Amino acid sequence: MKKESILHLITAAKNASPFDVNMAYDAGYDKIMPYTNVALSEVAGLSQDAIFSRSPSGVKREAIFVGGRDIDLAMQMLEASKQAMFAPFECSIFADPSGAFTTAAAMVAKVEFHLEKQFNQGLTGKTLSVFGATGPVGSCAAIIAAQQGAIVQLVAHKSMTEVAEKVEIWNHKYQINMQVVNGMTDLTKQDVLSNTDIAVCAAAAGVQVISQAHLKSAAQLKVVADVNAVPPLGVQGVAVDSDGLPIESSQTYGIGALAIGQLKYITQHQLLKQMLAADKPQVLEFMSAFRLARELLKTA
Repeated sequence: MKKESILHLITAAKNASPFDVNMAYDAGYDKIMPYTNVALSEVAGLSQDAIFSRSPSGVKREAIFVGGRDIDLAMQMLEASKQAMFAPFECSIFADPSGAFTTAAAMVAKVEFHLEKQFNQGLTGKTLSVFGATGPVGSCAAIIAAQQGAIVQLVAHKSMTEVAEKVEIWNHKYQINMQVVNGMTDLTKQDVLSNTDIAVCAAAAGVQVISQAHLKSAAQLKVVADVNAVPPLGVQGVAVDSDGLPIESSQTYGIGALAIGQLKYITQHQLLKQMLAADKPQVLEFMSAFRLARELLKTA
């Protein structure tokens, strides 16, 4: 008899995300079991409890999903879970804290797609500035873009020191070379945009970061992406459903939250299904999500 499929949802947060629970059911998992307020030190034990209670064939019918809010902690949890397993007792693991990995992957894939479509250029060597850079989506998008060869600037809007401390950690961990720039005033923000090819806006919902006045004087800016769907939008002039449309009174093409969100949804759905269908254990994180999002755009 075929065993039921189980997704063990591990999170350091107080609650499991209903979004992730719905996504897992829609991807075909029979059971979803949430574990909340989980400490990093507890991940190995939970992972081994999950795999040792089934035969090797039964383990193939289960997977571990790492949620939460902190991208660094999620990656540490993913690694702790992976290290706790050994053949033939291994199951797939997928980290996507607050949906940040799949959202950031979809955003960067969309930017790359429209950069190639409109300008016949790739990310390598392009200056990409991230607004809302310390949040989970912005920081993850920055890391993905840097790994694709972009010159990445994380724009500080409150404290240069705070952002610089995080960038130092990420640069060392992922062997990249991201920089911190001052965007704390309109003047410094305009200076950043005047030397930017791509702008990514992942600021808090309902906060406008880039105005049309900023865009008009940003002659170098080619593509801007905004994940904010709550008015006022993060980038003035970029509608939520814009998918590479020209922004009025500028030379820039805009990508809105719904266009990014649709690709994010499909990417997360496919990765969840991929774990169920795989013959061998999958270890999935933001680069796995980016590779899939990029492929989905190419084959659409």
